[in-house]
Amino acid sequence: MPKVAIISKPMKPELEYILTELVDWLTDNGFTPILEPDSASYIGLSDQAIQRCDMAAHEPVICISLGGDGTLLSAARAFAYTNTPILGVNLGSLGFLTEVPLSELYDTLEAWMAGTAVIDIRSLMHAQLLRDGHLFREWEALNDIVLAKGAIARMGEFAIELDGQFVARFRADGVIVSTPTGSTAYTLAADGPILMPTVDAMVLTAICPHLLTIRPIVFPGEAEVAVVVDVVPHETYLTVDGQEAVELLLNDRILCRKSNRVVHLLRLRPNGFFNVLRSKLSWGER
Repeated sequence: MPKVAIISKPMKPELEYILTELVDWLTDNGFTPILEPDSASYIGLSDQAIQRCDMAAHEPVICISLGGDGTLLSAARAFAYTNTPILGVNLGSLGFLTEVPLSELYDTLEAWMAGTAVIDIRSLMHAQLLRDGHLFREWEALNDIVLAKGAIARMGEFAIELDGQFVARFRADGVIVSTPTGSTAYTLAADGPILMPTVDAMVLTAICPHLLTIRPIVFPGEAEVAVVVDVVPHETYLTVDGQEAVELLLNDRILCRKSNRVVHLLRLRPNGFFNVLRSKLSWGER
């Protein structure tokens, strides 16, 4: 039977009955559910759990994410190297990415089975951390990568290059490099621009820069932006999609470019981007 991956937000008591019902529905409709540890723990199947990083190898036909945007971001990174569609079911309050409410879960699954569901394709960003001139780590990010200080209130100094050309050097609390999808996340709170998801671009935003003239920069999707850590206070981290963090060292170099991978988000019906802004942010309302 075809497999369906299920990824859930931890510490959500209501998931006990949601998952019990969902597993029964999938089984009745000819699917084999595979659950990661958080999901499996809710319904007493921890001994059958599969780690998130290993789920893609089981080639599920769809991934169901139950939680908020953070849960969906984790699912997107787990399936970044596949074409597996992800159904993000919103169990939280905001949810820019998890647009499907719980009440539409089964209607959306039925529409997917009938081939009438909507697939929204979102670009990923490929980020590399170079240390001492060598590749140290690399990631695929759906929202953003963030360079930011830890607990100590001391600014870092960063140099920006675009396609090998020097752009600027400035002091700031940090730097955000965001995809169009991530433009409504952390970079929005840092006064960055809103990009429509279909725009072939990325945006770099300084966090609390010490120069009033530093403004967010939108650059083409085919370009490569480099952020070099010139001065780094203790406990400054590179964070990927708000979930995975690596402590930065002096002269670390972070390269960001549009990935050749995409994420397929599943929903019941088309939901215009500006409808989402109005409903989630009361955008344009008086």
